Formats: sequence, structure tokens, C-alpha cells
Amino acid sequence: MIERYRTPAVVLHWLMALMVLTNIALSFAWDAVPDAQVRPLIDLHKSIGVSVLGLVIMRVLWRVGHKPPAMPLTYKPWEARLSSGVHILLYVLLFAMPLTGWIADSAWKDAASHPMHWFGLFEWPRIAAITHLDLATRNAMHKQFESVHSLSAKLLYVLIGLHVLGALKHQFLDSEQELQRMWFR
Repeated sequence: MIERYRTPAVVLHWLMALMVLTNIALSFAWDAVPDAQVRPLIDLHKSIGVSVLGLVIMRVLWRVGHKPPAMPLTYKPWEARLSSGVHILLYVLLFAMPLTGWIADSAWKDAASHPMHWFGLFEWPRIAAITHLDLATRNAMHKQFESVHSLSAKLLYVLIGLHVLGALKHQFLDSEQELQRMWFR
């Protein structure tokens, strides 16, 4: 019998995966759509991003209180270390990506005239300590954090690729029930 993740961990994993993949698609889509459709896509991207921030915090809190199932004994030591490293970096990036995006958005020169709304339901606040800085400082921060956000995205693509490839390798090449560990009962 395989050790499975508990239902809350599974729900958070797949909800975050769906949101992250949606945000990746949105980030590629806004270069391909007419200008009038770009702002709604960016606003949706921001709403999903701050939602991921909330979910990753929930996921870390869950993980602190609930030990995940042990890795299968058939994992080679290097596979176990790589898996652990990828997971830690994924958590770091899933926290850093929305945070750097929120900081860049708060520093955006037009933030005051374009309020951010969480899925159109209510205004999501910008970071006041940033919005009250002088324009030159905000512009520099915007550029800097947008660059960090973009670089982090590239690293996230690599980590997602490693995560998916590792799961598929264990499932299909090693004949482990890897996907069943992180699926609904």
C-alpha cells in the first residue's frame, strides 16, 4: 500500500498547480492579444498571483503541522536529495513570485490611477510604504522587481519541468505509484 498525501495537501497542490499554469499561460498571452485585452489579462494574473501567495502560506502552515509521507525506499539517494531540493525551491519561488510581482505593481508609476481588484470583487491594496516613495525611486523599484519577477519565472519553469519529469519518471520508468501519492482518494 502506498503512503498518500492527505486531502488538504492534495487540494492545495492541484489548486496551486492550476493557478500557476494559468498565470504562465496569461503571461505569454498578453503579447498575442490586442492592446484593449491586455489590461484584463494582467489584472487576472495579479489576482491569481496574490491568491497563490495566500495558498502557499496555507500550504507551508499545513506542512509544518503535518508530516508528508516518506519517499519510497526505491529512490536513489541523489533522487531523494534532488526531489527535496526542487520542492524547497518551489516553495521559495511560489512565495517570492507573487511577492515580487506585488512589489513591482505597487511601485508602478500608474498604480494610483489603476487600482487593482481581486477578481473584480474588491480593491486589493498596494504596499503603502512603496506607493508613497518618490517617483524616481518607485520607477527604479518597479524595474528591479519586475526583473527579479521575470528571472524567477524562468527558474520556476525549470523547477516545474524537473518536478513533472521526476514524477513521470518514477511513475512510468520505475513503476512506482508516484502520481497516486498526490491524487485524491
